[in-house]
Amino acid sequence: MDIITKYFPQLNELQKQRFEKLDELYRYWNDQINVVSRKDIDNLYIHHVLHSLALAKVISLKPGAKIMDLGCGGGFPGIPLAIMFPETEFLLVDSIAKKIKVCGEVAIALELDNVRVKAERAENIKEKFDFVVTRAVATADKLHSWSKNSLLTKSKHAMPNGIWAYKGLTNLNEELALLPKGVYSEVFPMNDFFEEEFFETKALVYMG
Repeated sequence: MDIITKYFPQLNELQKQRFEKLDELYRYWNDQINVVSRKDIDNLYIHHVLHSLALAKVISLKPGAKIMDLGCGGGFPGIPLAIMFPETEFLLVDSIAKKIKVCGEVAIALELDNVRVKAERAENIKEKFDFVVTRAVATADKLHSWSKNSLLTKSKHAMPNGIWAYKGLTNLNEELALLPKGVYSEVFPMNDFFEEEFFETKALVYMG
């Protein structure tokens, strides 16, 4: 938990309490439904929570903005971002119902009234969003294809509405070359924000 306040010292007490509870909640739910690898649960705060919060180092999500977490798995990056931006609305989507159950239970336990969950394929979601965020394992071109029709036309942020994908740096340039012509992309290496070794190979990719 100290790693979170190290990089985000401005957190209020409620946010700190919610982040603190994540360890107990995910250990409990991981025993019921495996959403974080067993060997990785001890690294929850660096590998999952802080990793999810990389977006908060690039952009401050506006109150009333709508965000879809595509392929949210156990709730990353959506749950940490919802704690960080309590006035922003999040819809966590995954096609695997048992993972969505964990997301919903964690959101209820933390009293995150800005979080909704849905067991559905992202391409079947009819709502529109300011941004789509995803740590899902899919190539950039597929993520763009799945998400491009889910974006609102009017932007609330300085950055136009688009997709934020959490990616590894290995082969990233080759992957981005697969995007349709005219799609703008920008890479934000996470070691610009966080000094831990884990982030040396991680990046946020914006596609708009």
